[in-house]
Amino acid sequence: MKILQFPLARVALTFILGIIFYQKYQPEPFLVFISLLIGILFLLFFHFLSKKKPIYQFIFGTLTLLISFNIGISTCLFHKETLRQNHYLNQIEDDSFHEIKLVVHEKLKSTPKNSRYVSVIHTIDNRQSFGKIILNIRKPNQIEDFPIGSHVKVTGSIYKSKNPFNPNQFDYGKYLENQEIYAQVYIDEKQMTIGKFESTLWSGFSNFRTKIIQNLKTSRFKTEELNIMIAFLLGQQQDISPEVLKDYQLAGAVHILSVSGLHVGFILLFVTFLLKPMANTKRNAVIKLIIILLSLWSYGILAGLAPSVVRSVTMFSFVAVGNHFRRTVNNFHTLLVSMLLILLWKPSFLFDIGFQLSYLALFFILWLQPLLSEIWQPKYKITQYIWDIVTVSFAAQIGTMPLSLYYFHQFPGLFFVTNIIVLPLLGIIMIVGLIAIITACFGKVSFLVVKPLEFLIELQNHIINWIASFEDFVLSNISFTTAMLWVSYVMIIAIIVWLKKPEFKRLSIALLSTIALQIVYIDTKFKTNNVKELIVFNTKKSTIITQRQNRFVTVYSNDSILNSLESNLSIQSYLVGNFCEAKEKKKLQNVFYFKNKRIMLIDSYAVYSEKIKPDVLIITHSPKLNFERLLTVYKPKEIVVDGSNFKSYVRLWESTCRKEKIPFHYTNEKGFYKI
Repeated sequence: MKILQFPLARVALTFILGIIFYQKYQPEPFLVFISLLIGILFLLFFHFLSKKKPIYQFIFGTLTLLISFNIGISTCLFHKETLRQNHYLNQIEDDSFHEIKLVVHEKLKSTPKNSRYVSVIHTIDNRQSFGKIILNIRKPNQIEDFPIGSHVKVTGSIYKSKNPFNPNQFDYGKYLENQEIYAQVYIDEKQMTIGKFESTLWSGFSNFRTKIIQNLKTSRFKTEELNIMIAFLLGQQQDISPEVLKDYQLAGAVHILSVSGLHVGFILLFVTFLLKPMANTKRNAVIKLIIILLSLWSYGILAGLAPSVVRSVTMFSFVAVGNHFRRTVNNFHTLLVSMLLILLWKPSFLFDIGFQLSYLALFFILWLQPLLSEIWQPKYKITQYIWDIVTVSFAAQIGTMPLSLYYFHQFPGLFFVTNIIVLPLLGIIMIVGLIAIITACFGKVSFLVVKPLEFLIELQNHIINWIASFEDFVLSNISFTTAMLWVSYVMIIAIIVWLKKPEFKRLSIALLSTIALQIVYIDTKFKTNNVKELIVFNTKKSTIITQRQNRFVTVYSNDSILNSLESNLSIQSYLVGNFCEAKEKKKLQNVFYFKNKRIMLIDSYAVYSEKIKPDVLIITHSPKLNFERLLTVYKPKEIVVDGSNFKSYVRLWESTCRKEKIPFHYTNEKGFYKI
């Protein structure tokens, strides 16, 4: 690969490996910074010697990569907020009440019960503090959203993020941690006091965006079409209905709902076009560049500075600077420099799904699309345009497919049809949409703009819905492990390298990598077929128990769960993550025998037989019973309590078990129970 011949590519790779190393092992800061200092001293020493002998040049190059690796670790340490003493995580106790003063930073998608905001803590119990937290306000008590920048004083318990409670579940706590958010607070209206408003650049842009959205709403847009436009042009997806979002996912068009390079590139062209009348003097050229950069970054902030937005704005900023100095911009260099700058600013972006997909898609478009475009050279412009869309879409899909399978476990088979039909329409929507956004900056949008835009978005939604209706072309519930992810990328890269320059050696590597993927898959299936386990899931309103024999799973639960098994995320995540299928669905029973253990279940009816002497006792749905007598009669070796029980009951049972020295497993604290 020619890209690895760039010194910057090797530096970027080792820098990224440093970030990954820190995420996995979290080394001591003192050792990291000392090794960095020693490395820099050695680097300077060998820099002077490198001109004398080739061996010193090799040592200098190796040291450069090692220091780049160390800088990746050091960057993570520098940005790790919890290492500072006054971070709120170092000042609080679990489940205790605190008086917290915070500033509202960002509006999140609401849940059925709560309005949610990312907020920045200023003080806890009158002590100086800092750090981001999620503020949850119960909906019946809150009518209007806070303006971003509002000071709020709240009294409540801070709940730290926890690990997933069920097997193969999405780790929401880790997702929040990558954004430097480590806890949440839940309050009613009576537990908060709204104070002054703090004006900052971020709050100014956020509230300006809110003003634009309000003006769009008063312009009599249909709700669904307006929500699509707000997501498409302003990066706010909070109000899109789950049904519409699912259609876009099934059609392979969910990327349309995010602000990306398509939008930012259009902004660059639009602003450049507006500035064309300015005379081409040196002074005006500098003014043009400043206006373009300000326009790009203002739009980026307005769109919320999501990882894909930051990537696009950074890259097109380099393009604008390159155009100013009349220099040809190397796309790969621009890609690498933008990635390094973004990760230096915020290394946690590396673990953001949007960031990963965005860079992979762009890399494969730059690398693979020229090869695909050579397959056919259309004579007419219209066929060339369609062929370009197909090759760009295919290149991006090839690059992101393993990662998409790993995260989402589905593949939209009609993605190329979606792009061919929707992308031309998208360009028109973008032009009319920008006119609507600019008009909304000053007031209501004209009927002459609203109706055509509404019609275009409605047409797009109908097309997406029609494509999504062909569900047979959507491959879903695809099991895909981490090992399969890495080997898949090795195989894809090896095949492309061979296609670019067919040689026997390259063909051999491509074939070996293909065989390696098959071996990994077979090995995973073999391990799957040699597992026996029983799991008690953590669920709040119901009880779910699964019994697994190799790749076949029997699910025990109530009728409502068993009848909607395909839509139950806890069960589906477990099945997909373990290459399993639900063979049987059965109602809960009071006695299980598994791995030479007697397991008894007691539910709200509290009906049980004293003849059975269980090894494990499972308690569900808060039965009213004499717990001490129960332990005396049965003498169980372990007590398991799921999330369907009242917490007050659980605390009493736990206290009794502690006195009797009987192991106690509460799934709402320790997660699922497995035998």
